[in-house]
Amino acid sequence: MKYYEIREIKTYSLQLSLEDGKIERPRAVKEHGKAFRILKNGFWGYFTGNVEDEEGLRRAERCAVGTGDADVDDRPFEGRFVLKPERDFEEIALEDKIAFLRELESMIRAEGIVSTRVVYIESVREVRITSSNGGDVYYRVPRCGVVMQAFAKGKTLQYHSERELSVGGFEIAERAIEKAEKVAEIAVKLSNADSPPAGRMNVIMDPSLTGVFIHEAFGHAVEGDHVLQNATVLRNMIGERVADDSVNVYDDPTLKEFGFYPFDDEGYRAERTPIIENGILKNYLNSRESGKRLGGRPGNGRADGLEPPIVRMSNTFIEAGDYSLEELLDEAREGVMLFGSRGGETNPATGFFHFNAQYGFLIHRGEVSGMVRDVSLSGNTLEILREIRLGDEIVFDPGFCGKSGQAVPVSDGGPYALVKAFVGGE
Repeated sequence: MKYYEIREIKTYSLQLSLEDGKIERPRAVKEHGKAFRILKNGFWGYFTGNVEDEEGLRRAERCAVGTGDADVDDRPFEGRFVLKPERDFEEIALEDKIAFLRELESMIRAEGIVSTRVVYIESVREVRITSSNGGDVYYRVPRCGVVMQAFAKGKTLQYHSERELSVGGFEIAERAIEKAEKVAEIAVKLSNADSPPAGRMNVIMDPSLTGVFIHEAFGHAVEGDHVLQNATVLRNMIGERVADDSVNVYDDPTLKEFGFYPFDDEGYRAERTPIIENGILKNYLNSRESGKRLGGRPGNGRADGLEPPIVRMSNTFIEAGDYSLEELLDEAREGVMLFGSRGGETNPATGFFHFNAQYGFLIHRGEVSGMVRDVSLSGNTLEILREIRLGDEIVFDPGFCGKSGQAVPVSDGGPYALVKAFVGGE
């Protein structure tokens, strides 16, 4: 065998849900397992189970059947990291957490609201990774937060949601208080809003939507496994101009945001990766395998539980520019201003994307006017990045990213941004 890794994982999670005043049964889960990975004759073998290391490696080797072209950057790292929260949620009584949910729900309930849901989440991920190259890393990271949702009935039935999630303790959940009343306020207004105009127009994306755009429309296109599969429009474009020279994009797992980690799930030390600098594509995101084959730095091999590591983003963001929001509105003159995301789809191979915003406002003569609902946004990623105008303040938004059946915590960041794109409604 050329290389092996042993990843031992201990996880704890608790989820509390309060829907329309009724608390659901708490969902508490503890898991402990090992994942064994071996590279032999250019082929990976993989096995998971609570067995002794020697036995686990033997079983993984038996799975490495055949030959292939896989290779690995086997640079070793050693280290230990424990993130200590300000308020340890394990020291707070379950009754107090439920009381906190009820307090949040009381703030969401308002005239016009027909249904509410508040979800509290806490988790701890403890990982140790040892490898044949002498690597030995350990980390323990807690995460906590709240997701709030309200449905309102007006001209139509609409909903709005807000979330506060990050690494840390109960102090993260407590920050949700600042967003609670906004949930009901926007849901009620949205239920009486009109559909947006359709066509290609000026669009100002809020920081949340800008972050989702850079994550979904661009970030997936620079993942090394997609590059190796020739499944991205950005293949063979390192060193090429892909955006306006004001555009700088980074992936940084060292930021204490929801996508934080000190080492990835291959035991590689986390570092900031410049993706675009001054409009030039600088790097792809890599695992140990794709980094070796593409000549890039690893550090983005992540796994959901005991699944095999694959190339994933962490905290991905586009840096702020020089425009104030007032200047962006003045330059747009006419169009729409969109907030938040309700999902969508992208095609890294073509560069086209389609997103749904949570809500929006019309822009008329450089001023924000009436609210619009059920708004979609679509376009070509590279075309938009070549004409984008960026606001002067960056904000991060947390979430979970799904890929190959695995979900990992991430954060997307960006400022207000003015683009030209296609807008549609219901």
